[in-house]
Amino acid sequence: MNEHVAHSFLPEPATTQAAEGMQRRAFTVAEIEAMVAAGIIDEGERFELIGGEVVPMSPKGARHEHVKVELNRHFQRLLPDDLSVAQETTLRLDPKSFVEPDFCVFPRSIQPGDMRGPDVLLAIEVADTSLAYDTGRKIGIYAAWGIPEVWVVDARTLVTHVHRRLGTEGYASVFQVQPSDEVMSVRAPAIRLCLSRLGLEPV
Repeated sequence: MNEHVAHSFLPEPATTQAAEGMQRRAFTVAEIEAMVAAGIIDEGERFELIGGEVVPMSPKGARHEHVKVELNRHFQRLLPDDLSVAQETTLRLDPKSFVEPDFCVFPRSIQPGDMRGPDVLLAIEVADTSLAYDTGRKIGIYAAWGIPEVWVVDARTLVTHVHRRLGTEGYASVFQVQPSDEVMSVRAPAIRLCLSRLGLEPV
C-alpha cells in the first residue's frame, strides 16, 4: 500500500485552541495515565486535565497545607459509616478531563477510582494563591459535570465560598460563610464546618 495514501486515512490527533488562536494537541485521560506509568510525567507532578489541556496547579504553600490538615482531621471525626472523604483524589470527568479537588465527599459504596462527577456529594477546595481560579473557571467545570455542591475555603481569610442549587446555568445559590459561622452540606449533612472552632485564625 502506498505509504502516503495510507497516512492520509490516519485520524488526526485532537487539538484544543488557546486564546491566541494557535492549536494545541488535546490529550486524553488514558494518554496522561500511560505517560505517568511510563515515567514520562513524574507521578508527583501536579496538574489537571481540562478539555484535553494540561493545566499546571500552583505549588501549595505552608498556609494551604496547614488549613488542609486541620480540615482533614475534622472531617474524619465527623464521617458516618456510609460516607468517605478522599484527599486530592483524581476525579475523572470525561475522557479528556480530570480534576483533583482537595476533598471529595462521596458514598462509601463507590471506590474512589470509579467515582465520577454525579457521584460526588460535595467537593471542597482550599485556595491560597488559586482563589480566583477556584471560584471562577473551576467552579464552571464542577457545575458542567454535575457536582451538586462546592465549598472553596480561602486559606488566608478563612471565608468559605459556598456554591449550591445546580441548574442549567451553573449554581443558583452562591454565598460566603464567615469563619465564626457554620456551614452544613445539603447532600451530606453529617459534614459541617465552622473554621474558628478548629483553632484556625485568618492571616
